[in-house]
Amino acid sequence: MATYKRVLKLMGNRFEFTVVADKEESGQKSIDAAIAEVSRIEALFSTFQESSQTSLINQYAGIKPVKVDPEMIQLIQRAVKISELTQGAFDITYGSIDKSLWNFDTSMTSLPDAETALQSVSLINYQHVIVDVPHSTVMLKNEDMRIGFGGIGKGYAADRAKQVLQNLGIKSGIVNAAGDLVTWGSQSEDKDWTIGIADPDQSDRPFSALNISNMAIATSGNYEKYATINGKRYSHTIDPKTGLPVTGIKSVSILCPSAELADALATPVIVMGVQVGLDLINQLQQVACIIIDDHDRLYTSKNINVKH
Repeated sequence: MATYKRVLKLMGNRFEFTVVADKEESGQKSIDAAIAEVSRIEALFSTFQESSQTSLINQYAGIKPVKVDPEMIQLIQRAVKISELTQGAFDITYGSIDKSLWNFDTSMTSLPDAETALQSVSLINYQHVIVDVPHSTVMLKNEDMRIGFGGIGKGYAADRAKQVLQNLGIKSGIVNAAGDLVTWGSQSEDKDWTIGIADPDQSDRPFSALNISNMAIATSGNYEKYATINGKRYSHTIDPKTGLPVTGIKSVSILCPSAELADALATPVIVMGVQVGLDLINQLQQVACIIIDDHDRLYTSKNINVKH
């Protein structure tokens, strides 16, 4: 058995496919099929393609329901459940935010006042996504509302690509969707996969490493995009309830069997803060998290032990 890899840009991000196969031809063909699956998902869910079902839902916001595939309905329903679980800290209507307030570059020298910030998120409300299962339609209640799958789509695509590879007989592999990754089986030497967790201050270096298999991990952090205002670092993550950037946490890594769930939970834990976030994760089965706060303190959920 040998390991075969391919790296390419999909969904606007760097995807890396790793499979263990007995022949190069079968390994490469299986990767081709996984890439085709991710491309299919991108065409369905992208907000950058005018023909996607997501774009149609947004185009007709406040106007009329849009007929969509059952796959779209099911992903929206799972996303709404995570919104309920996180009390709105995760929300696919996040795309409704007024982006003119935020650019997170050196030109940002002050925060908007509380009222302006609140107004910028007034259209964000997952309860205003109206799903009609019998007619397979979705409608956004208010004009100018927008949905997007940036907080869950890469994880979903990784899970789907893994399923395609497993269906083709690939017993071990990794699908890495820009750092949100899912593993199964083991390396060709029969060892668990080793996964590095980025150092929040030096994202090209690992902060810690974990040996995992049949698990997914997703990391969300403010180490790549943030603004420093009056000496304080503000994350590019905006609290959907206040419209203001969250502070206090540098990065959150979520581990669980599903890349989709890991992807969807990482950012809301940043919004919820260390204690509330840990309380949530500790109540979920088969979900663990690693949090690094702004003072480089490490916190973990009860079911994980990390050394660094």
